[in-house]
Amino acid sequence: MLNRVRSAVAHLVSSGGPPGSGSKDLPATASPVPTAPPTAPRSPPAGAESGSRASGGAVESRGSFSRPTFLQLSPGGLRRAEDHAGRVVQSPPDTSRRLPWRTGYAEVINAGKSRHNEDQACCEVVYVEGRQARMGGPGKSITDQGQQGLCFHYWGLFDGHAGAGAAEMASRLLHRYIREQLRGLVEILQDPAPPPLCLPSDTKASVSSESSCPSGSQSCWPLQKEVTHESLVVGAIENAFQFMDEHMAREQRGQHAVGGCCALVVVYLLGKMYVANAGDSRAIIIRNGDIIPMSREFTPETERQRLQLLGFLKPELLGSEFTHLQFPRRVQPKELGQRVLYRDQSMTGWAYKKIELEDLRFPLICGEGKKARVMATIGVTRGLGDHNLKVCSSTLPVKPFLSCFPEVQVYDLTQYEHCPDDVLILGTDGLWDVNSDKDVAVTVDKVLSSYEPNDPSRYTALAQALVLGARGISREQGWRLPNNKMGSVDDISVFVIPLGGPGSYT
Repeated sequence: MLNRVRSAVAHLVSSGGPPGSGSKDLPATASPVPTAPPTAPRSPPAGAESGSRASGGAVESRGSFSRPTFLQLSPGGLRRAEDHAGRVVQSPPDTSRRLPWRTGYAEVINAGKSRHNEDQACCEVVYVEGRQARMGGPGKSITDQGQQGLCFHYWGLFDGHAGAGAAEMASRLLHRYIREQLRGLVEILQDPAPPPLCLPSDTKASVSSESSCPSGSQSCWPLQKEVTHESLVVGAIENAFQFMDEHMAREQRGQHAVGGCCALVVVYLLGKMYVANAGDSRAIIIRNGDIIPMSREFTPETERQRLQLLGFLKPELLGSEFTHLQFPRRVQPKELGQRVLYRDQSMTGWAYKKIELEDLRFPLICGEGKKARVMATIGVTRGLGDHNLKVCSSTLPVKPFLSCFPEVQVYDLTQYEHCPDDVLILGTDGLWDVNSDKDVAVTVDKVLSSYEPNDPSRYTALAQALVLGARGISREQGWRLPNNKMGSVDDISVFVIPLGGPGSYT
């Protein structure tokens, strides 16, 4: 029987303002509207005294171990969460206050592949203050100015590698970068008119669809492609990922760190869910029993042609060690002059080519499935960080082949009638390593059907069931599933977001 943890702790708190003046975290802002207290600190590092905070440094120290704030773990709880042998599933405590949208969450540490849980999670409600509201005007009070802003709901899963530092940093800052990118769009998004093609240079001027560039300019083309408010939000999220990655580059240069993370983020704004994925975490919607994929994994295999094209256009990135061509297996010296199967950046099929000396180099992409690697080094091709990552025993950087830009898919909640059993599932790859979309959908139906529709703990119970099902049971042969197949030995983190949401999608 499922352990019915009675749902999640409240974290319905607006994101705090950007760090103080001169901070590298975000651009300094003037006179923010005091709408909410700063973001709560994370659970203290294991072994720290009660009340201490996790280090805000760029890179997690080897002795620190922080978990999401909303778990409200005590130092003793943190030590239990770090137990690789017991692998106790962690969820927010049962309190009268809950995560936004009655969101369910559960996580468990890996079986020993890394010292700490390298996943991180964030769940926030963020207020976005419009630039005109910040400027104010004659006769406008702080309250009047604040009414011009927007709020968005935010969920983020960050799967770290080579340490938890990048994931922890992204969980603290990425939603702030999204807020910063949306700040200049508040008035535009609230205006039903199409977005203006060109904004006036005078920031105090009103924004309208009839704004034009300076007279005589030939750079303002007529608006020939439809640009929607939705596409502006997508662009804001994409830019926020890039700024987050640049922030990590600055921090990692000083710390000489090599860590990075995959990022799966959901933003709910003005009736729509924006699901942004950079990495191998995944999101699916279960609606009326149907499965709707909301992301795809970015691996050396799924992005083969992009990687090969970059290697073809910039061979200096490959040095004298790699070839951009792909072969079914490593070419042997004895095969020089023979015709062997290959494919390049323009091919989806295979053909034969005569093997030359350069073809004996190590392939840019090798392996398959979970063992596929770029430059024999990393198994994901999109994410944040990894700025100092080098090929083993080489000075060749891997970062040029890794993209920080997410793929953003949009789901309009206002177009459908949703029942309490319709959910959006977010999971790091630890969940999907041993589960198909159909497996997850079966668990969703099984768990939610055993709870009353108005039971607020049902979504936390579902998150726990998904994590427990992927982890399996500890046996002599290791962690095993009921069918005796290997359970997931990776960190596993899951959000369950009910699409019934806060009530009204307006």
